[in-house]
Amino acid sequence: MIFSPGMLVRSKKGRDKGCIYVIIDVNAEYVYLADGRIRTVCHTKRKNKKHLQIIKKTICTSYADNEAVKEVISRYSRLDTNENSKVPNVQED
Repeated sequence: MIFSPGMLVRSKKGRDKGCIYVIIDVNAEYVYLADGRIRTVCHTKRKNKKHLQIIKKTICTSYADNEAVKEVISRYSRLDTNENSKVPNVQED
């Protein structure tokens, strides 16, 4: 997998399992992530590449701003919950 800044990823391992982040920077071994709230752009989280799952490839163009990062993550979360809520109702006889 090739990681690049601006991608939306989900953590697969660790205390933050299931959390959604935006990639801020990429190193040879690690990826630096932000969520705009706890992990800001100035205080990124260092995460091993093998512990991440890519959600969207190029979703965040202005990943240097905390507000933009929060907006992208919340927009994705709203879309994800809307798709999961469209489960058809099954009536039992």
